[in-house]
Amino acid sequence: MKTFILLATAAGVMVAFLALRLWTVLHSRVAEPLRDSLRLLVVAGSGGHTTEILRLLGSLSNAYSPRHYVIADTDKMSTQKINTFEQNRANKDSSTEFPKYCIHHIPRSREVKQSWLSTVFTTLYSMWFSFRLILHVKPDLVLCNGPGTCVPICISALLLGILGIKKVIIVYIESICRVENLSLSGKILFHLSDHFIVQWPALKEKYPKSVYLGRIV
Repeated sequence: MKTFILLATAAGVMVAFLALRLWTVLHSRVAEPLRDSLRLLVVAGSGGHTTEILRLLGSLSNAYSPRHYVIADTDKMSTQKINTFEQNRANKDSSTEFPKYCIHHIPRSREVKQSWLSTVFTTLYSMWFSFRLILHVKPDLVLCNGPGTCVPICISALLLGILGIKKVIIVYIESICRVENLSLSGKILFHLSDHFIVQWPALKEKYPKSVYLGRIV
């Protein structure tokens, strides 16, 4: 019975977010002023997620700055990859003053093989840290590609718009390894992101509202 109540509560929260998201979209069609730079928040994840997102960042100009990276607090490998990426980029751009970057850590929403029931509580715990971070950084753009950490971050970014603090653009890029089906994060954020990009035509056929640009990472 308790499990049913928790699942029903989680479903109710999701429905409420979807309704608020629709209201926000319909009432936020105000043109944004042109800016020289965009404050970028990037959600990195363990394994191939970080490698893919860094490949994408390598093609972006320094106008996407400052860059704020968010990773799970237990993810040590991503920290090393990000530092190496930024150092290499700074060496290539030594003729100009290179923008600073920051790495932020939040609790992981779900560990491998963690029960779905306990995931409800760890996700809420992660959301508390995520919202405090988003409120502090106030990014213009959130970029993510599937790690579980991106769900509380993106929901927190939506909350800024719902509360009238700031409109944050959310761009989700489904991982290249997802050929025919979306990841769990993708299934959730397909309804919440501003731009949802897939890298295989089969996914475009299943999800017509997505954007297919071919392989981009």
